[in-house]
Amino acid sequence: MTRPGTCHLVGAGPGDTGLVTLRAKELIERADVLVYDALSNPELLQWAKPGCRKIHVGKRAKDHTMPQEEINALIVSETKAGRTVVRLKGGDPMIFGRGGEEAAELAAAGVPFEIVPGISSTIAGPAYAGIPVTHRDHNTQLTIFTGHEDPTKGYSSIDYAQLAKAPGTKVFVMGVGRLREITGSLISNGADPETPFALVQWATTGAQRTVTGTLATIADIAERENIGAPAVAVIGDVVREREKINWFEKRPLFGKRIVVTRTREQAGELSKALAELGADVIELPTIRIEHPTDKLGFAETVTHAHEYDWLVFTSPNGVEKFFDAFFAVFEDARSLGNPRIAAIGAGTAKKIREYRIGVDLIPEKFVAEGLIDAFKKESVENLTMLWVRAEESRDVVGEGLTALGAIVDDCVAYRTVPETDDPTGAKALLAEKGADLITFTSGSTVDHFFALGLEWPEGCVAGSIGPVTSETLRKHGMPPAFEAVPHDIPGLVAAIVRHFRVKA
Repeated sequence: MTRPGTCHLVGAGPGDTGLVTLRAKELIERADVLVYDALSNPELLQWAKPGCRKIHVGKRAKDHTMPQEEINALIVSETKAGRTVVRLKGGDPMIFGRGGEEAAELAAAGVPFEIVPGISSTIAGPAYAGIPVTHRDHNTQLTIFTGHEDPTKGYSSIDYAQLAKAPGTKVFVMGVGRLREITGSLISNGADPETPFALVQWATTGAQRTVTGTLATIADIAERENIGAPAVAVIGDVVREREKINWFEKRPLFGKRIVVTRTREQAGELSKALAELGADVIELPTIRIEHPTDKLGFAETVTHAHEYDWLVFTSPNGVEKFFDAFFAVFEDARSLGNPRIAAIGAGTAKKIREYRIGVDLIPEKFVAEGLIDAFKKESVENLTMLWVRAEESRDVVGEGLTALGAIVDDCVAYRTVPETDDPTGAKALLAEKGADLITFTSGSTVDHFFALGLEWPEGCVAGSIGPVTSETLRKHGMPPAFEAVPHDIPGLVAAIVRHFRVKA
């Protein structure tokens, strides 16, 4: 008989992946089956291990991909089958998330389960809008309720008379579709029509929008501004504090939707930097890194790396693949010998230093031509060099070093291929919502993006990391709006900020 696994009812937080608990991340990484809601940030799915079965069950008002009864049966059966099941629920599973019902089903079935709380949007949403739900100058009580009830009950259990009389702050979720009805009921039961009111849509994400008004005016304002679900509503004098402490929406890239086309493994650095500046980031990797065609030849070359005078790295990917192969053979870094190390730019040098290995040469300009110019200041005639590169690299480095008298061997460490997987639905999101900027960090990201055949969003511009990428964009008829200087990720982020500052 198969021993049951464990079902973990996990809070996915309000949207910002930085607000997910460490326990939640650990469990997502371990999951055999991941059952997730529409309000769970799709970026969390990327933490799942290879082979994890991901099941989308919807669960938004009026849009249930799978009925609750079927969800209950699913998590019970998968857990009974001995699997580690993570039931990922937006916000906190026990705050209007029906987590209590699912836990009861698991308990009745006699299978192990765990409840992992998450940060609720009822608290995080107001905080990201600059609204403290409690404040010594305004209130000593917080009331949380839902604007959406079980339609099968046939009656409302919301006591608007009590809510209208309740002092302090009131917060509700899942009620934007009934906003006029809810505000009207509160007013008709004695609530002051002039009570401050705020609505925060897509709270804690780069798509966040906040509108304010009063209990009497907010329904008209929300309709005019097209504020829809998901949204958190805040009622009370604490809304006035937003004028002083609105912090998230004042970031330099807030309100800008930016597409990152780097490989899935590399996208994080750029995406995180942009998100911290307030951008709404869409990760749409157009390439992925695979082993070189001649894997045996690559491995043999790496084992002879200690015989060379110089090792030349022209990308972080090359560094990673080289040392993965090196340490698969050698246990001691000293087996590398004493070659001098060259890196094409700061990003590549940073990757080398992660292996506790120093870098002897970095050019002023982070391009192949700049690397050759830097070597012109060295005496390299008759010295042996191993150039660690991609299968499809330009020959500028090899030809340039050979022209300087060096003896150059290629070490083809990887190849770039089109990314075909789209687990977060980024293509559909781009088509539906458009973008303000699409970033490109190599010529290959450009080529493979246009190979997707996606329609270029109206009003969108391209941003380039360097001259080679820029030239590739021009070949596709899309000259970049700007080019990073220096040609690395920090330079690209700074160029993006400058671009939107000038436009403003």
